Amino acid sequence: MEALFQSAAEAVTAGARPGEVASLWFSGERSDFVRLNRAKVRQAGTVEQAYARLHLIDGRRHAESTLTLTGGPDDRALIAAGLDELRAVVRAAPEDPHLVYETAPGASRTVRRAALPKSEEAVAATLDAAGDVDLVGFYVAGAVYRGFASSLGQSHWHEIESFSLDWSLYERADKAIKTSYAGFDWSGEELTRRMEQARAQKAALARPAMKLTPGKYRAWLTPAAVNELTSMLCWGGFSGRARETKQSCLLRMQTGGVTLNPRVTLTENLADGIAPRFQSDGFERPGRVALITDGRLGDALVSPRTAKEFGVAHNGASGGESPEALEMAGGDLPVDEALARLGAGLYVGNLWYLNFSDRPACRVTGMTRFGTFWVEGGEVVAPVDVMRFDDSLLRLLGDRLEGLSRERDFIPSTQTWRERAVDSVRLPSMLVSELTLTL
Repeated sequence: MEALFQSAAEAVTAGARPGEVASLWFSGERSDFVRLNRAKVRQAGTVEQAYARLHLIDGRRHAESTLTLTGGPDDRALIAAGLDELRAVVRAAPEDPHLVYETAPGASRTVRRAALPKSEEAVAATLDAAGDVDLVGFYVAGAVYRGFASSLGQSHWHEIESFSLDWSLYERADKAIKTSYAGFDWSGEELTRRMEQARAQKAALARPAMKLTPGKYRAWLTPAAVNELTSMLCWGGFSGRARETKQSCLLRMQTGGVTLNPRVTLTENLADGIAPRFQSDGFERPGRVALITDGRLGDALVSPRTAKEFGVAHNGASGGESPEALEMAGGDLPVDEALARLGAGLYVGNLWYLNFSDRPACRVTGMTRFGTFWVEGGEVVAPVDVMRFDDSLLRLLGDRLEGLSRERDFIPSTQTWRERAVDSVRLPSMLVSELTLTL
């Protein structure tokens, strides 16, 4: 793949005419995919693909197009033809007053290998650990590749291997336990631990379900549930553009002096994630950006385009200005004491269908999903029927936050539309004194 990138980069840079700037954004993967249903393999295969996004700039006019690379002798001719097509578009394009791209030469190379079993071995271990239960799941493993090169002398390469196993143990009707295991180094012991925990929770689903009345409930939120909540903060909460236009969901922290619980520290940690430390316009990104530190709002993710438009400094963020490797610091609560620390209240395994009910107030609504239980005396009593919640993240991460777990889960994005996503999070569980259920 790296050789394919270098060949494409040479074709792009050689194809630039005097006065033009030509650049290449390369994305590729070699991935094994396995889909499981009723504890059997239903679909398995390997995807190997590579795309070249060409960007041609002439003055303040520019245009982009994307090609599929084959690794064959026709790739260079396709790139040359693609640049010719872009020239026709650029001539007719209006000038872009906020166009910005990296002009300084630079180079980087990141290659991180993972300790991965063969995919058939990983799947066999999963099914063996599941035993006779009804398992539905999705396994993906392999390498993702990103690269950038331009006729101005930039060349960046990024290659990361990882795996992700996302599965549910189905009981009946809408009752199931959803679990995941992901990372860079596979551990059979960790898989077994997570499967045993999921099997124990599935057994509790066989009990008659409870219907709670609307109200405020003490709750333990697993990393999967916390992921859904923090993903809402990423809808502009850390965006430099959203802050400049006063559209951030963290506006009250930005202008109203609101702070979160001192336990809350959020970081964009590209150094330990899957996403590359450079973006599609050639700008390099820092390994870490402090977004919230000890409950206080920190730096924004500012793209070069936003920086030019609003006259502020940038930190190389991508155009979406959303975290791609969000990390929350852990606390001191042991996960194996979750039920005891909760005492009486809700154990929330998953949330879904989240949206803002009051964006300026950072108020979010959504539904409980899989693996939500009522707990009394530190023991699971019964599964809880689906409920809607509506609450402010400024409160859940503020005065209602009682603690964070010591252990954290690494959760990569499972999106595979056209290609594997490279976003990921690393999050602890949360214990909150109140979660507002509305119906």
